[in-house]
Amino acid sequence: MFKNIRADLRAHGGHWGAQGFWALWVYRYGRWRYGIRPALVRKPFSMLYHLLFKTVQILAGIELPCEAEIGSNFVIDHSGGIVISGYARFGNNCRIRNGVTVGLRRIDEPKAPWIGDDVDIGAGAKLLGPIRIGNRVAIGANAVVLCDVPDDCIAVGVPAIVKVRRSTELSAGACQQTTRTD
Repeated sequence: MFKNIRADLRAHGGHWGAQGFWALWVYRYGRWRYGIRPALVRKPFSMLYHLLFKTVQILAGIELPCEAEIGSNFVIDHSGGIVISGYARFGNNCRIRNGVTVGLRRIDEPKAPWIGDDVDIGAGAKLLGPIRIGNRVAIGANAVVLCDVPDDCIAVGVPAIVKVRRSTELSAGACQQTTRTD
């Protein structure tokens, strides 16, 4: 747990006051407490986790439950209005900003996005449902992503349109917009 917390602090530029760091500290604590056995001994640690989780949710506006899976070097650039489902998965080196929602598309379908490595999610973006976001992807500000996004692409607009990143040497056909008929 402490190794991850030190890495999270470095990822947030060493700023103890960064609200994104607070959320990650509580997240790491929540994950750590699951290892405490027996369950009866874990209860007070769980009560503390829920109190800390609610405090960060109220003060920072960040909802990052410990059931979500996040990789290393995860950065929350700005606080406020961030909601991440417990079913979501993030790879390494991901960055999110204020107003981002990563969650379910329908309540009766408990599946959230799986996000690859080196993904940058712009302010106000919404990623919903059982979609996969590839590696080295940029999600534009206020984009609503309801379809898979392949590696080395960008997703912009409402609903999001998937395009090839200009900085890559991919062929024009490498990223095709996919639609789901769920």
